[in-house]
Amino acid sequence: MAGKEEAEPGRPRSVRLNSLFSEDEFIEDYYEAPVGRRSSSCSDASAGSSPQVAGAEAAAPAAAAPLSPVIKAGWLDKNPPQGSYIYQKRWVKLDADYLRYFDSEKDAYSKRCIPVSCISRVASVGEQKFEVVTHNRNFVFRAESDAERNDWIRTLQQVAEERKGKAAERTSMVATADGAVDLVDKCGFLELRGFKNKLFVAVAGDRVFLYKNSEDYRLGIGITYIEMNVGNVKEVERRGFDLTTPYRIFSFWADSEPEKEEWVEAMRQAVAAALSTAEVAERVWAAEANRACADCGAPQPDWASINLCVVICKRCAGEHRGLGPSVSKVRSLKMDRKVWTEELIELFLRVGNAAANRFWAANVPPSEAIGPASGSEERRRFLGAKYRQGKYRRYHPLFGNQEELDRALCAAVTTGDLAETQALVFCGASVSCATGDPGCPSPLALARRSGQRLQVEFLMHNQSSETPRLEASGRAEQLYTVPLPSVAHHGFLYKTPSMAKPPGERKSLEEFSRRWCTLQDGAFSYYESERSAGPNGEIRAEEMVCVAHSAPRAHGLESTFELYTEAERLYLFGLEHPEAVREWVKCLAKSFVPPHAEELLSREFERVGRLHYKGGLSLERAKEGWFALAGSVLHVCSGSGEREEPLQLRKLQELSIQGDNEVLVLVERRRTLYIQGERKLDFLGWVQAIRRAAGSAGDTLSEQQLTEADVPLLVDRCIDYITQCGLTSEGIYRKSGQNSKTTGLLEMLRKDARSVRLKEGEHHVDDVSNTLKRFFRELGDGLFTQRWSQDWLRATALEDEEQKIGEYRRLLGNLPAVNRATLKTLINHLFRVQRFSGDNQMNTHNLAIVFGPTLFQTDGKDYKAGRVVEDLINHYVKIFNVNDQEMKKQQDEITAIMKMREAASSGTQQAGDFICTVYLEEKKTEAEQHVKIPATMTAEELTFEILDRRKILMKDKDYWSCFEVNEREEAERPLHYSEKVLPILHGLGTESYLVVKKQMSMENMLVYLASRVGDCKHGMMKFREERNLLGLGVSTGFHDRYFILNHSCLRLYKEVRSHKPEKEWSIQNLKIYLGIKKKLRPPTCWGFTVFYENEKHEKQQWYLCCDTQADLREWFATFLHAQHGGAVWPSESSRTRAARPPQDSRLGNISLIPLRGNESEMRNSVAAFATDPLTLLRNV
Repeated sequence: MAGKEEAEPGRPRSVRLNSLFSEDEFIEDYYEAPVGRRSSSCSDASAGSSPQVAGAEAAAPAAAAPLSPVIKAGWLDKNPPQGSYIYQKRWVKLDADYLRYFDSEKDAYSKRCIPVSCISRVASVGEQKFEVVTHNRNFVFRAESDAERNDWIRTLQQVAEERKGKAAERTSMVATADGAVDLVDKCGFLELRGFKNKLFVAVAGDRVFLYKNSEDYRLGIGITYIEMNVGNVKEVERRGFDLTTPYRIFSFWADSEPEKEEWVEAMRQAVAAALSTAEVAERVWAAEANRACADCGAPQPDWASINLCVVICKRCAGEHRGLGPSVSKVRSLKMDRKVWTEELIELFLRVGNAAANRFWAANVPPSEAIGPASGSEERRRFLGAKYRQGKYRRYHPLFGNQEELDRALCAAVTTGDLAETQALVFCGASVSCATGDPGCPSPLALARRSGQRLQVEFLMHNQSSETPRLEASGRAEQLYTVPLPSVAHHGFLYKTPSMAKPPGERKSLEEFSRRWCTLQDGAFSYYESERSAGPNGEIRAEEMVCVAHSAPRAHGLESTFELYTEAERLYLFGLEHPEAVREWVKCLAKSFVPPHAEELLSREFERVGRLHYKGGLSLERAKEGWFALAGSVLHVCSGSGEREEPLQLRKLQELSIQGDNEVLVLVERRRTLYIQGERKLDFLGWVQAIRRAAGSAGDTLSEQQLTEADVPLLVDRCIDYITQCGLTSEGIYRKSGQNSKTTGLLEMLRKDARSVRLKEGEHHVDDVSNTLKRFFRELGDGLFTQRWSQDWLRATALEDEEQKIGEYRRLLGNLPAVNRATLKTLINHLFRVQRFSGDNQMNTHNLAIVFGPTLFQTDGKDYKAGRVVEDLINHYVKIFNVNDQEMKKQQDEITAIMKMREAASSGTQQAGDFICTVYLEEKKTEAEQHVKIPATMTAEELTFEILDRRKILMKDKDYWSCFEVNEREEAERPLHYSEKVLPILHGLGTESYLVVKKQMSMENMLVYLASRVGDCKHGMMKFREERNLLGLGVSTGFHDRYFILNHSCLRLYKEVRSHKPEKEWSIQNLKIYLGIKKKLRPPTCWGFTVFYENEKHEKQQWYLCCDTQADLREWFATFLHAQHGGAVWPSESSRTRAARPPQDSRLGNISLIPLRGNESEMRNSVAAFATDPLTLLRNV
């Protein structure tokens, strides 16, 4: 029968090893022929069959064997289930839990796995045959003799009876008869690469089981199981993930991404379930050399490289992982319990660090050796040289002679000389070389036949090891993250199952399970109880990214906390004792926050973790940082340990989410911070927490969203709106608005005043004034505070005015800072209101009558409250120390606002000091700046404001300007440095914005103006009008026209010889924008869009095209010179800017508005114009 299998040339042995089914089990229904990817690496394709072996020794080839010892093993013939008389040879193993059969003794994964608990009867059924009867199927086997058959029957019956006599206990194979179905962590159908149909997969404990279908799962008869102590789970595709073992890669696909995440988490938990005690470590440490790290000498190393036979410390283990499994297979002495067979422990006692270093470290120069205090980079370099390159090894005399090395290896494995075998293998001898012996075709077979158990163990772990090469350098795999120093803590916690998204609903107490939890050796483990031998799950410190307190009573327990991991999982824990929870959170944070950021942990934080962010002058690339949220303050520590200035979240000018919920933008007055969502789950938690912290937290002044001046944003918004729209409104503050609108507006402002924009036409002045009054009336602790309010009222009894003012100033100094700033802002506003009493009928006395009871929260019967307010308004300048310059500035702002309101014909206005979004160099989220625009601000001042915020230093001949951009017209206009910004903002449409960037053509324009003769400019340009508004008969297409531009007007002539202009415009009524709409098909890319509006508000628009870039610059320079009386650029500005810091190069000079023309006529660089149409503003 074995010969029959070997006689099939089209079916090589290696292909059969890839299959989890046999031909006798309908393989054609399940299996697809494997493609290029190799799925198994546990055997040699050319290896022959070994002689039959019975007993525990036969289990040696299967490295994934469970802890239960093999009771009996050997070759048997198996009858297929169809009733065929053709038997097939199978390697059969029996242990206390399972009866399994394999294609060969070298296979790691069985073709069928039968739980002993499912066996109901074992009986002889004829000559040399016996039958194993289960609940749903009978398995017939044939031995080579009756004696062997009887031995199998007797052993199986004995094991089955012992199993039935035991109390039901948890086994990894899920069998209904065993009552173990409820112990499964995860089960369901998955696609597995190489199979047509889905398999039923179950994760139970520290194993993963594969079944043909759900019926087999229910009956407990599986295909095979995978020991997860040597498994690694990796997400590879949208719905796919790989379970990698040393013997095969299992490529699974789930039905959906959420389902995949659940499977990945379940399998990772199974990997973590292999924790053990220090029993193995103690035994390995029995050899004195193993008590110190083989690489750096650190004491009590608890990791090992099982193929290199060295015991190493935690820090060196991280670098060993970085070398890759083909160089070093890293395992834990304390966690990877199932790897440590008796043979492997004995191998480490015989070889271990002493013998290993006599080979690997025979020639280490003292200058290159590392110690326990060495850094990661130094360790990485040393270990790469030691094991990947073999730089320090003791070379075998046969090094370089492959044939002799292989021959020597075949001889050495039959002896007990492990040091010789190690030297041969790592000097180039092939572990799978041909021996010339048909009975033992490989060194592994020779060692097994010779009874050299430790040689077998060593060869098994080095079947896929790389031979060190001096030229090898670099690593293909990502570096292992070294765990942080451990923090110890333990106790009971209540836990819910892990989640892949934030808990949408309140978790009830019934959803929590009580678990014994420990935090030690860089691992947070949770157990069924304090007496459990192994944990239900484990989270390594290097996997943790954030820990956060939940709100009190957010779930069914008094206090809960959330723990987030790199794998996008959220773990919810809790207790009824808040102090105990806080202690857990601090200990967990200490376990994963690096030492350079430990200062964050000294604060009473609600949330701490790792995020990526951009800020300051470094906007090209995000950097790693550690963040702690404490109250309304966000503390930041960069990855290099530098402390950033804390962000006062309630004083933010803007808080927004940009770019598909991937960037959180926090804008302060002098900086902008961009926090990026590297992981969606914990990033969403940060966004929600920061939004809560940035909002109002209560009803007192200090708990409100604040401005830079410590004034509640709600108050600032209302006062600014009334200043703009209600100073002349009759009965302002005396009239009451609609109650429903007032209630709704107050609720919106209290929730998030930062996002509220009060607009004329949408919000009535009386509704806003009533909202402000109600806010102060309902204010917790009042504006004057309960402690000091009576002293303010008593001060009104003082008859001497100077003495009274002095008392008011003393009481003002006693108020909290926020109350003091708010009171000054409010009285300043009322001082302005009474200045317009001729229009609004609200003089100082009338305002005092309204605001006295409101601010002191009285019923209005005590006249003293009104007297205090009246005194504060009348003596505003003295009490609040207002100087003449501040008074003049306030007066100028009021005057400008009133003039603009008188001149405004229509349109809605936003409240406040006209907070405007201005961009730096290009319109994108990271370039946004939000600026308050006072009435007197010029374009030059706005430019300086933006550059100062970004800390951009000026260089000589850096001509920074503010541009008005009109996206609809695809054009832009550089504002003159003396232009007032506020009137421009009033005229901006929804498709326009302001941007600060360099005028790249300014230097050339100044050179042209200085060298030209005369003040006029004339020449031909291509002209097109908008919708024939001018009556010139050229509404379609561009036509050549002759233009003359002088100091007062622009004239248009039909041709050069014309004596009378067809049209003439005053240059003071013109606005010239650079650029022309693409849809107009301009003949060149050097064009203008011209807007004209006269005193009668009659508007016209037309377009001009020049032949060259130089022409465009000359026309535009002449226009600026004529319109602004020769003051094209401020003479002092260049010197001022030159003294400022150098330009930040993080953003390119990217133009915004495309000047689209006929690309065949574009000059110099067509590609440049296509990608950056405003190249016309660059130097030629």
